[in-house]
Amino acid sequence: MKFDFGWPSDFDADIRFGLIDDQNRAPQRHNPTLVVNGDEGTMLQALREQLRNSDSFDFSVAFVTASAIATLKQSFVDFSGTGRITTSNYLQFNSPEAFAELLNLKRHGIDVRLHPAKGFHPKGYVFRQDETWTVFIGSSNLTQTALTSNVEWNLKVSARDSSDLARQVKALSEQQLEKSIELSQSWVDEYALLYEAELKARGALENVTQIDGITTEPVRLEKHIVPNSMQREALAEIETVRALGADKAIIVSATGTGKTILSALDVRAFGPKGMLFVVHREQILDKTIEEYRKVLGGPDSDYGKLVGPSKQTDRRFVFATIQSLSKPDVLFSFSPDHFDYIVYDEVHRAGSSSHRFVIDHFRPQFALGMTATPERTDGFNVFELFDYNVPYEIRLNDALEADMLSPFHYYGVADLDGDFPDGSTPVSFLASDERVSHIVEKLEIYAQAGVSPKGLIYCSRNDEARHLSEELNRRKFRGRLLKTLALSGQDDVSYRNEVVQKLESGELDYVLTVDIFNEGIDIPTVNQIVMLRQTKSVIVFVQQLGRGLRKAPGKEHLVVLDFIGNYANNFMIPIALFGDESLNKESLRKNLVAAEETGVVAGMSSVQFDRIAQSRVLQAISEAKLDSLRMIRESVIQLRDRLGRAPRLIDFHKFESTNPVLLATKKHNYAKLLSSTISHVSDLTDEEHGMLALLSQEMFSSKRLHEFVVFQALTEVGNASIAHLAELCEEAGLPVDVETIESVIDTFTLEQHAQVDKRRYGATVVVRKGSLVELSDSFLQSYVDTREFREHVDDLLVTGKRMVLEQYDHKLRFTPGRQYSRKEVTRLLNWPRAWTSTLYGYKADEVSGFCPIFVTLHKSDDVEESVAYEDELLDIHSMRWFTRSRRTLQSDEVRSIVEGRVEPHVFVKKDDAEGTEFYYLGRAEPRDAVQTTMKGPRGTDLDVVTMTLHFEDPIEQSLFNYFHPVITQ
Repeated sequence: MKFDFGWPSDFDADIRFGLIDDQNRAPQRHNPTLVVNGDEGTMLQALREQLRNSDSFDFSVAFVTASAIATLKQSFVDFSGTGRITTSNYLQFNSPEAFAELLNLKRHGIDVRLHPAKGFHPKGYVFRQDETWTVFIGSSNLTQTALTSNVEWNLKVSARDSSDLARQVKALSEQQLEKSIELSQSWVDEYALLYEAELKARGALENVTQIDGITTEPVRLEKHIVPNSMQREALAEIETVRALGADKAIIVSATGTGKTILSALDVRAFGPKGMLFVVHREQILDKTIEEYRKVLGGPDSDYGKLVGPSKQTDRRFVFATIQSLSKPDVLFSFSPDHFDYIVYDEVHRAGSSSHRFVIDHFRPQFALGMTATPERTDGFNVFELFDYNVPYEIRLNDALEADMLSPFHYYGVADLDGDFPDGSTPVSFLASDERVSHIVEKLEIYAQAGVSPKGLIYCSRNDEARHLSEELNRRKFRGRLLKTLALSGQDDVSYRNEVVQKLESGELDYVLTVDIFNEGIDIPTVNQIVMLRQTKSVIVFVQQLGRGLRKAPGKEHLVVLDFIGNYANNFMIPIALFGDESLNKESLRKNLVAAEETGVVAGMSSVQFDRIAQSRVLQAISEAKLDSLRMIRESVIQLRDRLGRAPRLIDFHKFESTNPVLLATKKHNYAKLLSSTISHVSDLTDEEHGMLALLSQEMFSSKRLHEFVVFQALTEVGNASIAHLAELCEEAGLPVDVETIESVIDTFTLEQHAQVDKRRYGATVVVRKGSLVELSDSFLQSYVDTREFREHVDDLLVTGKRMVLEQYDHKLRFTPGRQYSRKEVTRLLNWPRAWTSTLYGYKADEVSGFCPIFVTLHKSDDVEESVAYEDELLDIHSMRWFTRSRRTLQSDEVRSIVEGRVEPHVFVKKDDAEGTEFYYLGRAEPRDAVQTTMKGPRGTDLDVVTMTLHFEDPIEQSLFNYFHPVITQ
């Protein structure tokens, strides 16, 4: 039956595909789709995609939360069309803060309205682009959980402007507009009073407090303190190391996850006659004593302070600052065994002379160190100090996932840039009228509406903090003058405490500082962190972020506003945000773009950038020397200090640290790298180094599981027939054919490699003997006789196999979204590796039936006109592509592509700054080939063929967005 809807062919095809027969070929842009939250995407992703591409939108939702607006805020800020959101006060679900956030969207031209119906309960999202309407109808309200994690069903349908569905939607929208009223500040203020009164009537505003993730009543008895999930697990592990004879241990736990309560719980389990708690800042002593009393109970006379003039050293539980305790007359007043149990807080500081003086003096039965950031840059190894006993470790992302911390919404926004090439930006610019206006404007946009700010602003210098504070105090923020103060290390403790108290009580909006609040201060009510300095240290970034992550009553989330200048070290931002220590650019880019695309990161937190800021970070990643020997050395030393021995490649994988492939290939082989970085002595011969290099460069860096299966088998039996090796691959569930097995064997024999590869290693590991494949005599002897050599080989096998299994789909030839070099493409197509040097642009090989296509989207300025093809990704389904110049529709290679005699596989990179690897977009079908011309040398016209490559499966939206940054001013 012939259907003629009178629409453009792509829309027609999508309707046929979606509603009539899914065997019809279609671009799949407008076909009806179910949107559910899961691994394949979320409702939040779908809304963000539509907001990027639409001219107008109209949301009708019963329920709205401030956190949902926060996760969509950058999309609303970037949106340049007309938009409307209609909601109501149905069931009084929406909080005043949610209405305040909606009201704040009006500054971006979004119309926000209230519907008077008592039973207003729709969940509809309507978008319009040109003459196309896209409608989502389903179960998702405008709440963060409904958009990201709840089980929700939403149907996406598209229609042309002339359709009946579009008519119905327009009529419903106009009817709703007529019945609704505009949201106003006076309405929000009145609603807030009624809302709070209703909550009080329900008893929802009871006087409760929260301690390290445990909601408690104001007065608590010892028996009521129950450890949270993290603490229960940590306590069991501490007890285990004690049972094994350890007299010391270190806990690594993110700020806000309950380290103090944890230590108190372990002290209670240990039952010491005397306990000492050592801190480095006086400000936290009283809070620490308070929390210990709630866990341990007992009379006030059990608790003593050792700080300044207060020397209550005769108490059972003594809480001391390191400054007071390390004074010789004080320290030597205690015998070494005076305390059975000692807790060292922020123990990463234990490398200081005062800490070592104290630690060396005492001999407790058990010592517990606690820190959120054990990594040091001063050469001190805190793990060694505690005999490498780390019974428990929970980092920031783990704690967020476990809901131990307040979720955060991070916004990376472009800072104003001045032209100061020497890096010494004058304070006249940092606190200029233009920059202060820029800062206040961004605070107006991104700070949580309807919530009084309690923020920490981190500056680059003390003079910047002082001048900015003065200028901010002259500015109005949401209708009233700002109240800020600057603090520096020169201010005494009592003044700092006074300022912190004013911030918590609401007398101040912001405190500006450089680094005195990086650690050792507890201000749970902080709801904003503003970073006005470039990220120079991942450790400092995490410390400063952590200042706002503690939970507090009434605190829904933390807003992090990061002003990003044009700095070379912006690449540290994704390292800090995602805990990505791989030193791998692909991983950093993928995490950065995917976080924006999915909308949420760990827990219910989110990461969003304006386009200029994102462009700056991506550029910094591209230009960064992540594989510099300096950065690799720091990574190796850090893990060596953690383990107390030279780390293996598998250790880096286990601890999610530096990419093992980088480590194994940077300096010929990993053994050579250890010698270069930590002076690790190796007794390997030159030939053994060569064999390790061959395995590292050829096998370990391969992205195919077959190599590891085959070589592991050879290390176990010495030799095997080709047929037997094929059987082993089949048993492992791998696709196998003759060409693949021959290609795998060639990885080790180098028979079809370029001569330069054969000369590079000066050794062999595998040889052919008739129908057998076997280990070379030299390799076999070294593997059997030399322990160090065998350990390195086994490390390559175990680590490489695990990485390939986790990162690549071994049932596919190429994994979409992953990166491949030309050499890896030749390997995986079973082509001779020697072809790599000639594999430019594309190669149509009818013998194998493959045609890999390599595209660099943004050509450098010095590229000749005759090769400056205008290749372009059109959408997630298709790409415009040009053949080589001087080709026509009658050219053999063009005909083999157009007529389907070869299978195109598309590999793309943004520009040459990304290095030698390309993202695999997928298998493509050539369509609509057209012969045309392009400019050649001296103004000549050259024949060329252009066509649309339609992907068999759509590429990831996040990858498409990475190749298509939309710069907003």
